[in-house]
Amino acid sequence: MPAALIYTPMNIELAGHYDYHRIMRSVLPSIGMVLVTSIYSIVDGFFVANFAGKTGFAAINLTFPAIMMIGSLGLMIGTGGAALVAKIKGEGYPEKANRVFTMLVQFGLSLGLLLGILLTLAAPWVARWLGADEPMMEECVTYLRLNMIGMPGFVLQCAFQSFYMAAERPQLGTLMSIVAGVTNILLDALLVWALGMGVTGAAIATAAGCTVGGLFPLYYFSSRRNKGSLRIIPTRILWPYIGKACSNGLSEYVSSISMNIVTMCYNLQLMHYLGEDGVSAYGVVMYIAFIFAAVFIGYNIGITPIIGYHYGAEDIGEQRSLLRKSLGIIAVLGVLMAGSAEAFAGPIARVFVGYDIELTALTIRAMRLYMLAFLITGINMFVSALFTGLNNGVVSAVASFTRTLVFELACVWLLPSLFGIDGIWCSWPLAELLALVLSAVLVGRFAPQLVNTSKKNKY
Repeated sequence: MPAALIYTPMNIELAGHYDYHRIMRSVLPSIGMVLVTSIYSIVDGFFVANFAGKTGFAAINLTFPAIMMIGSLGLMIGTGGAALVAKIKGEGYPEKANRVFTMLVQFGLSLGLLLGILLTLAAPWVARWLGADEPMMEECVTYLRLNMIGMPGFVLQCAFQSFYMAAERPQLGTLMSIVAGVTNILLDALLVWALGMGVTGAAIATAAGCTVGGLFPLYYFSSRRNKGSLRIIPTRILWPYIGKACSNGLSEYVSSISMNIVTMCYNLQLMHYLGEDGVSAYGVVMYIAFIFAAVFIGYNIGITPIIGYHYGAEDIGEQRSLLRKSLGIIAVLGVLMAGSAEAFAGPIARVFVGYDIELTALTIRAMRLYMLAFLITGINMFVSALFTGLNNGVVSAVASFTRTLVFELACVWLLPSLFGIDGIWCSWPLAELLALVLSAVLVGRFAPQLVNTSKKNKY
């Protein structure tokens, strides 16, 4: 998404009333930021699929969920931490907010370094656990190990995505993601296409993009050039704040790791039923799903600190207004996404796997069934983010955990035995339908003040 299309003033304020225009002006930078970040794996996949063959393409699709499971720790730190920091700011303690922000950045960097080292050592075991066969093993291990070089930056990049909004500087996050994304794309073109380095080149390109996306904001928030309302200052880590932020953002981590665990299970089922072609088809479908889900993730990243701020300020009327408007926006987006997937499944499949007629047909069928989930998945994702903004990490985590690790995992293992291959592709839409019922119950039970309209709203 070009920067010109998502322009918003470099500074925004969390306080005040949000109409539809102000909501979109505030969240569009976050949406653009996550969209660009989601391009990393897609660009790798495009170049590898077209210039390195099906085996390399299947290898990166098989291993990428493991990389995302570690990087998503940054999403947990950032989303939960941004809601906590915004709440502290809403209560009127800006200096305390800066100290908590600094603690969380330090924790994220340390975690990325430690886990990057561990996964580098365990790469062969992880590749086997993910289901890699002998032809794929070497490329899986290579992709895992080289991506670990950029893991500290990746964890920080995921964390800063939320903190940009809490710092009231959302457009900076978009611009930073564009720079990191362009770095990844140019290196993919050079290393994979021009130099023929295959999976090795793709991994180096991704690691470089993540490093740029994570370490530059670390410098910016520490420098005198920082004009936002958050900055890195000298402080020591106080573990209760780390625990509060992580528990509050647990739902986002659960959602992310659950999605990646489910992706691994999809790959295992597809290897069983269809082999390498099934994993390749699912990889293409997931690339488009990443882009569409990035819109909802970006929206939630942008809206969560706003909800957290008004929760800290005890403004029930504005919280209700944000809930009502957000559900309307997300419903419209969901219809547009599902309709686009149905209309453009053929052209999209041919871009990635047009060299194989049977694989192209399989991919088109998969996309048209699987992407029906986007009619409702955005609502379920927002409900989880709503409870994160309300600093109720437990309910938020329950919503995410049940939606993915219970409903979707059950569907992906049970439906193929009843409906064959189509059962795999229909697993996510059915799981999201079940989750929609749960979302309604959780909001009514744990946030009744937001849906009780017996009292007149301010807005």
